[in-house]
Formats: sequence, C-alpha cells, structure tokens
Amino acid sequence: MPRTPLSRRSLLAAGGATAVALGAAVTGPSGASAAAASPADDTVATPAEALRRLLAGNHRFTSGHGRHPHQGIDDLHRLAAGQHPFAITVGCADSRVAPEVLFDQGLGDLFDNRVAGNIVDDLLLGSVEFAVEEFGSLLIVVLGHERCGAITATIDAIHTGGTAPGHIGTIVDSLRPVVEPVLSQPGDPVENAVRANIAAQVRALSARSPIIAEKVRQGALRVVGARYDLDNGRVSLVA
Repeated sequence: MPRTPLSRRSLLAAGGATAVALGAAVTGPSGASAAAASPADDTVATPAEALRRLLAGNHRFTSGHGRHPHQGIDDLHRLAAGQHPFAITVGCADSRVAPEVLFDQGLGDLFDNRVAGNIVDDLLLGSVEFAVEEFGSLLIVVLGHERCGAITATIDAIHTGGTAPGHIGTIVDSLRPVVEPVLSQPGDPVENAVRANIAAQVRALSARSPIIAEKVRQGALRVVGARYDLDNGRVSLVA
C-alpha cells in the first residue's frame, strides 16, 4: 500500500518520544496545543526584532552585563506546557559556541541545531523546517565561528590527499565543495573557508526548502549568516 504523508500535527500525535525529542508542544485535555508564550516584555513580532534581540544579547554577553533570562524554575514550569522559540540557530557543535550563552538567551528562546561545520544536510533541514512550521520562529541564524576545526580538517584533507578517520570523513566530504574553491584566494584559508561555508549554508536553506523560501518571500522569516569570534565573543553578520 502507498504510504500516506503525515501532516505536522499527525507527526506530533504519532509518537510521544518523537515529539518530546523535537521539542513539540504538549496537547492539553481539550485537544488544543498548549503554547507557552514568552513574558510580555520579551515579545518578538518581526524578523528584524528577533535579530535585534539576539545582537543586543551578544552585546550584553561581551560587555559582561548578561541578564541570563528565562533560566529559572518558574521558566522551566512555564515552558513545560509548550515552547515558542523566536529564533532558530544552525551552529557548530564546538563547545565554545553555545548560542544561549553568547546571545544571552534562555530556556525556550532558541531552537538549536548544532553539528560540526554547521552543515545543512537533510536531517538538519527537516529539524529547521519543523521549527518554522510548528513554532513560527521568525529568524534563522547560520552561525559559523573563527578557527573552525571541521573546516581545518577539510583543508588538511585537501592538501594532503588523505582521508579523515571514521565518520569524520562524512563531514569533510560535505564541506569539500565549499572549501576547495576558496583555497586559492588571498588571506587566511581557514577564515576564507569559514565565511564561504556560512554563506553556502544560508543559500542552501532557502534553495533546498520550499517551506523556508515561502516564509522568506512572505516576510515572515529571515535567514542570516553570522560569525562568532572566539577571542572576543562578538557575533558579526556576514551573509
């Protein structure tokens, strides 16, 4: 028999474990989804406001004036009923680049997707689309960072003609088409490749996802690329 496509609501109902893993809203006794709204003073209504909130949080972080919002027990209890993250991050798995910390955000604020090299593959794209569809998040930030180890490993493999061990080779193979063309450019090859990869993943999100492209066309969603500086903690927009 042909399989019937599952709607996003059917996906939520199909399995509690899957829904929890994806951070889905909990369905209440009435059958309606119980969305946990952010406190009134934190309401974000547009992609521009979402971006301003993240950059303001990064400024607090780098200036030593972090508020550490939405990290208390009351917030935990409020969010147990459901989530409404205002932004989605596609970031590197690097332990030094935790989005809630460097953007001075808290529980329920960001829908994080992290993998070495901040690569948009099919699985990650599905996770991002889920947040766009289910939570109406207003902003997607592709967050690369200075001296990325995945980029460095890819450059080393290209220069030596070698292969990376185990499944690390999958990361290198995914990054190679982005990294190789910029190696002849002047300047630091790792930095050039980091910036090229951010731009490539930003393009991939809209090019490969009709869901994202349509939201962007409507003005309901914005996709930006950003670079995190390991030395000073600053986030700057690059794409």
